[in-house]
Amino acid sequence: MPKHRTLPPLQTKAEWNALWRKQRARYELPPGAHPDRELLTQVRTPAREKERLMRVNDEFARAMTALMDTGAAVTVFGSARFRPSHPYYRLARAVGNELAKAGLTTLTGGGPGIMEAANRGAHEAGGRSVGLNIILPHEQAANPYVDKTVEFAYFFTRKTCLVKYSCAYIVMPGGLGTLDELFEAATLVQCGKIGPFPVILMGTAFWQGMREWMQDMMEEGVFARDEVRFAHVTDSPKEAVELILASLSPEVRATLQPMRKVAAARGGRQVRRRR
Repeated sequence: MPKHRTLPPLQTKAEWNALWRKQRARYELPPGAHPDRELLTQVRTPAREKERLMRVNDEFARAMTALMDTGAAVTVFGSARFRPSHPYYRLARAVGNELAKAGLTTLTGGGPGIMEAANRGAHEAGGRSVGLNIILPHEQAANPYVDKTVEFAYFFTRKTCLVKYSCAYIVMPGGLGTLDELFEAATLVQCGKIGPFPVILMGTAFWQGMREWMQDMMEEGVFARDEVRFAHVTDSPKEAVELILASLSPEVRATLQPMRKVAAARGGRQVRRRR
């Protein structure tokens, strides 16, 4: 059996009980399924479900119309919480810069932190920069470095589009949302539903614990090493982009317009896009 470090519990039993005494979940129940359903504020009805389905469909249709001309894009996932002075912000900014120089569109969740940094790096290099912004009570404003923004009310529709319009994924340090996006993309590649596309983790020190855990998982037999050959870990934005370019088909590479070629066509001047 693999040996694990002894870790403190995420919550003690007392903390757990205190948390759930305060919570009042808005869980939907079928009509007549529970005598206290009015306390839960909502009941499932065919009309409500149809309205929700229409909202989801409209969101997909609007996003797909906006993104169909995106071209070869790479999605950069990562935390919204890192500020410009943080090393991870600077690293993501360098990633966006390298993607732009290679002629690849930088696609992010459109918000602050790592997302802003990657969009900023692409914008500053004169490349294409796109954000898919989630509407939230906090951290909801699109960052100022995107050429195009698409707003989403649903996380899952946004995540579907972040995955659908990319030929590779660069995963910067992040929290629960980033892990959700990482494993969504990795599972789809593993199962042959998309790609195969590269999944590149940036920041070897940050991802070390997860890599050790995944090694334990392989030893337990839940997946084989050759099932995750599409994954790579590096600290170098340039290496990450070189790996992505090497994974592209000749037909896709032929569509790219690296910034050095664009600059040469403009007489050596790189024209910055407007915010």
